[in-house]
Amino acid sequence: MMGFFLCFMAIIFGVATNGGLSTIVQYLHLPSFILTAGGALCAVLTTADSFEDFAYGAKGILVAFQNKEEDAGQLTKTILQMSDTARKEGLLALEETTHDLGNPYLEKGIRLVVDGSDPELVRDIMEAELTHTYECNKKRVKFWEDFGAYAPAWGMVGTLIGLINMMKTMGSDSSAIGSGMSLALITTLYGSIIANWICIPIARKLEKSGAAEALSMELVVEGVLSIQAGENSRIIKEKLSAIVENDVMDKAEEAGAMG
Repeated sequence: MMGFFLCFMAIIFGVATNGGLSTIVQYLHLPSFILTAGGALCAVLTTADSFEDFAYGAKGILVAFQNKEEDAGQLTKTILQMSDTARKEGLLALEETTHDLGNPYLEKGIRLVVDGSDPELVRDIMEAELTHTYECNKKRVKFWEDFGAYAPAWGMVGTLIGLINMMKTMGSDSSAIGSGMSLALITTLYGSIIANWICIPIARKLEKSGAAEALSMELVVEGVLSIQAGENSRIIKEKLSAIVENDVMDKAEEAGAMG
């Protein structure tokens, strides 16, 4: 959230140092904003599978600024504690802990285990929810990536429309060129701001939070199945550590590829 605010202040700083704060009002033009943002949103709606997917993706802005990531170390510690309890007191002893975990996915897995569900059924149910969550996160990211890709293009469309109108009405009054050109370029500015200040940062934020959520869910799946199998806590810790290390290595490889 701090970065989002600082980006806004950078824009204000750029405007103020090139004409003073009083000129900010000159950058506000509702028709240009409607054309740029509205056109981009309509383009996103055109590519969406349904209006429900479109609305779901738009709500991603509410998720992007929520710090709900669960610490992998703390989650591992919780799973290991539950493993010790299960080995000492039996799986039924875990039933009392399902209400205080603060992790609905882990609670569901433990309830399935306590109810005596078949391990394969537990895996299928939990992996199905993991896949569903992953796909939902992808829809949110795609919405904001598409919005960020279309906004500059629609800003250019607005600029071209403004230039055409300026040329048609300019006549012999050369003094109208400056004001007409300035108004025409506002949509290009809006498109760039929408993409680089709002859409792309939100998409990256959702991508990171989605990856963290997927990692937590993978830890839960492996942990719950290991607890059900009655495995030793040391073995479970090694398994969970390997998942976290693989995730870190994958991120490092992605960063290297981008570099």
